[in-house]
Amino acid sequence: MKRAQEHPELAETLRRRRFLGVAAGATAATLVGTATATAAQTGTSAQSDTSAQKGRGGPLVPRGHLGIQLYTLRDQVQSIGFAQVFKELARYGYDQVEFAGYTQGTGDITLKQLTRLMRDHGLRGIGSHVGYYSDDPKAYSFATNLTQVLDDAEALGLPHVGTASGPWRYGSTVDGWKRCAEEFNTYGAAAKARGMKFYQHNHAEEFSFATDRPDVRLYDVLLAETDPELVHLEMDIYWAYVAQYRFGKKVDGSPAPFEPLDYVLRAPHRYPLFHVKDGEHDETATDGYRMVDVGDGDIDYRRFLTAVGRTHGGRRDHHWIVEHDQPADSLTTARRSARYLRSLRCGGRG
Repeated sequence: MKRAQEHPELAETLRRRRFLGVAAGATAATLVGTATATAAQTGTSAQSDTSAQKGRGGPLVPRGHLGIQLYTLRDQVQSIGFAQVFKELARYGYDQVEFAGYTQGTGDITLKQLTRLMRDHGLRGIGSHVGYYSDDPKAYSFATNLTQVLDDAEALGLPHVGTASGPWRYGSTVDGWKRCAEEFNTYGAAAKARGMKFYQHNHAEEFSFATDRPDVRLYDVLLAETDPELVHLEMDIYWAYVAQYRFGKKVDGSPAPFEPLDYVLRAPHRYPLFHVKDGEHDETATDGYRMVDVGDGDIDYRRFLTAVGRTHGGRRDHHWIVEHDQPADSLTTARRSARYLRSLRCGGRG
């Protein structure tokens, strides 16, 4: 029986998430392609499931498409275990879970046990965050143990397996990101051969600019240099709007606006997964936002979900994964965020 693996590089990824004000050290420039300037999004108030039923249409988040990143609930997984956490998630109306390490500090648990626990509670594993690379050749990462990473994802029945690490392995130049893109294409081809999709999850810094080409946004390099049939994206919507705030101007202060939603609408098939987290706009904060529970902030999720849902296969092909990096009470965050997202109705008031 396989034992679940932890990835050593995960600690570094999680450390990056804790520091919301990490500076990207890259110069600013104009966005390649079309862009629209909308810095602060207007939020909508959370409603109960009962009042939501009075909306004019069906739910904006289709049944079977609401998930949560288990990193959000790491404290509860460690204290009460996967079984009790999965029981609560099912009660809140979640359909899916995304992993960030398969033991979450609980000690010994096998992939077979995890699979059974998900099945017993009516949940499906939708994806997993694994480290991109490590200097340790024995580390659990795509670069050092690709076969094992894919074996484990396949054993769990995951349709997606990816990384929350940015393409920084070779620096912040255009050529450095092209080298990373080649490696991502390799991982994507290997995942596709197993019937899975490889994906990359962004933070804010991916939208910064190349140090050698201040006219080029690095995220555009990633999109241009990866094969759209092999490399997919998990847009973290909160970090994308933080990036809009932080990297929406050139070094000289002149505008370089972009709209995160435009990236999705230009290539919706590349974004099977989304991280749904919210933020209150705050000009005094380095990131321009303070992270809050979904529905309590200023990101207009009704607008975002509606636009993506109208794309070809929009309601079939996209999955919405709740996350909060530092929740005050993680179970409360999970419950309130699910209730809010379930309340949003097509054509109704959010």
